[in-house]
Amino acid sequence: MSRRWDTLLREILKFRDARDWEQFHTPKNLAAAIAIEAAELQEHFLWKSDAEIESALLNKIKRQKVIEELADVMIFSLLLARRLDVDVDKVVRRKLVCNARKYPVKKARGNARKYTELMNE
Repeated sequence: MSRRWDTLLREILKFRDARDWEQFHTPKNLAAAIAIEAAELQEHFLWKSDAEIESALLNKIKRQKVIEELADVMIFSLLLARRLDVDVDKVVRRKLVCNARKYPVKKARGNARKYTELMNE
């Protein structure tokens, strides 16, 4: 991980360890926590149009609640990456290279089709 991620992860681990929560941070539980927090993040957008969401995000309190849920997703993701001994910088960069192959700019620019649909063109 980069120095920035290492510093952030140390702070997360310090918080976790002060509460003796490592015992609960199995891969299964961390994956579940990511999914649950992602659902809580989605809840802020459920049944709203894009315009309603944009308007809500202008409200400081509503925006802060969304940001807090996003932070929870990121915290649990970093904890899972650590638990699995994953170098976040490395795997994200590798995934970007893979996605660049699956979604070439000439075919993917400006549309949201899945790569399997793009390759049939």
